[in-house]
Amino acid sequence: MLNPAEGRADAEDNGMGDEGRPVYAVFGNPIKHSKSPAIHLEFARQFNDQLTYRALSVEPQDFEARVHAFFDGGAAGLNITMPFKERAFAMADEVSDRAARARAANWLAPLPGGGLRADTTDGVGMVRDMVANHGWTLAGRRALVIGAGGAVRGVLQPLLRESPTSLTVVNRTAERAEQLAADFSSDNNVAISGGGFESIEGETFDLIINGTGASLKGEMLALPGVQLSDRCCCYDMGYGSEPTPFMRWGASQAAWAVADGLGMLVEQAAESFYLWRGKRPETTSVIQLLRQQMES
Repeated sequence: MLNPAEGRADAEDNGMGDEGRPVYAVFGNPIKHSKSPAIHLEFARQFNDQLTYRALSVEPQDFEARVHAFFDGGAAGLNITMPFKERAFAMADEVSDRAARARAANWLAPLPGGGLRADTTDGVGMVRDMVANHGWTLAGRRALVIGAGGAVRGVLQPLLRESPTSLTVVNRTAERAEQLAADFSSDNNVAISGGGFESIEGETFDLIINGTGASLKGEMLALPGVQLSDRCCCYDMGYGSEPTPFMRWGASQAAWAVADGLGMLVEQAAESFYLWRGKRPETTSVIQLLRQQMES
């Protein structure tokens, strides 16, 4: 059973855990309610691996120093959550292509000759959740992404690689959406555009993704005049114990399917685990256990 208390924050960042086990962690602020330690320790059980995974709160002014101290102590890997993903990317000596496109990283590992390698697993985690867990088809779809912040930037390249027919990014500040669309306009020959909410009035979409934090605040952004196709799927990158406001909106618009981002959380963690340890965890049971815990 997943135990949220296991592997939780320790006072020190030394790289080796009890009995010399390899140490991993997630740095963030706030970090108190992180599910990452429980998820990664459940993955480790699947392979009878012995490791330590901690959730560590880091003050903004201490981030770079804490990262260096963590790896100087011999740690094996580090996940990064808000608000440090851009700073983690900037610290890296080597970056993956998808991290370079996102200009952010949620995964760090030491390089054999010294320095750090950075990657981002958010986008591949979201796509894997949609395709493998929910059975959605992304190719040939007219996709709409709401939001133009770091969370959206981190998932665009994997989404574009699924070859949707078109991708539209909208944001309250139209200029940010337009810039984001321009930044990714050369990816996969997909027609990509950006603008404000008024730019999509009367448009029809097959896939709508909420990449804003509105749902976490109990809010729903207005989407005036947006039309959902008969097989439209609505995906919220956020999650909770109950359907999010965006999910409820999708259901009210007769969406073919709605889903939250809990599976994305587990799938991006599985990708991190695989990159560190070369082993691909089974995720379905972990998602189910998390869901049961959240709903109980």
